[in-house]
Amino acid sequence: MIYLWIVSFIWAFSFGLIKNKLAGLDANFIAAARLGISLIVFLPFLRLHDIAKKQKAQLMLIGALQYGVMYIAYNYAFQYLQSYEVALFTIFTPLYVTLTNDAIHKRLHWLSLAATVLAVVGTAIVRRGGMLQSELWVGFLIMQVSNLTFAVGQIFYKEVMTTIPAVKNIDLRVFGLLYAGGFITAAASAGLFTSWSGFHIENSQIWILLYLGAISSGLAFFLWNVGARRVNAGTLAIFNDLKVPLAVAVSLFVFKEKANLLNLLVGGGLVLAALALNEWWAGRQRRQDVQLAAGEPQGL
Repeated sequence: MIYLWIVSFIWAFSFGLIKNKLAGLDANFIAAARLGISLIVFLPFLRLHDIAKKQKAQLMLIGALQYGVMYIAYNYAFQYLQSYEVALFTIFTPLYVTLTNDAIHKRLHWLSLAATVLAVVGTAIVRRGGMLQSELWVGFLIMQVSNLTFAVGQIFYKEVMTTIPAVKNIDLRVFGLLYAGGFITAAASAGLFTSWSGFHIENSQIWILLYLGAISSGLAFFLWNVGARRVNAGTLAIFNDLKVPLAVAVSLFVFKEKANLLNLLVGGGLVLAALALNEWWAGRQRRQDVQLAAGEPQGL
């Protein structure tokens, strides 16, 4: 569990660092630099001799979506939102995971939709009086692109990995392919859309990018995978949600961002309630799947 705590605190600081320390840098460049560094971290662990060409291509395509498109949209969102708002809006990702998984298995349930609506209501309360602002809506919609691509990538990564022979540390052996796909996507976007004529980067920003790429993405994802294997699904769900209040607290109290605390507490509480409802429903679905696989009767 210590690994999950470490990663939660690492990720909590990432939002504020991007918003407050990387301001002025192009979102495409940030995504490409971060993913390029992460790729370098994972390259020594690549072991692909048992992986078919089709599966390699599938993993790179997943990385292009889950990391490339996700990080580009995520970085663009900081141009319209405070870092605590970006952190809060990431809470939609597990909702999209549930909705996508239900849609694939043709079992969409009203509870999943209700949780999503409740999260939107909570978000509106957090920005009461500001939800009609065009900048807020643009940032919110950009974050939904980020959340959705990350969620869909997770689902299809799981599907592809079921077709690969299970060997020790198989995730670590192929993870570099995802970062390769993500880096190619972000680098292509940076090449097309970054204004290089006026490009300038401070030495401090280089160090922050190195930290985000090597630690926040590279090391943190590895530690998260190790920690996830050592706890049950309920504990993992809690830690998946923990980064949100931690990141909000860091943004407000470390990076000194301004927010209406009453609206944040009430709206954030509704968003967390939506997430709890979603986790309860997803857990119920997982138990039913296990029962069906074992030939046991389903509970009511």
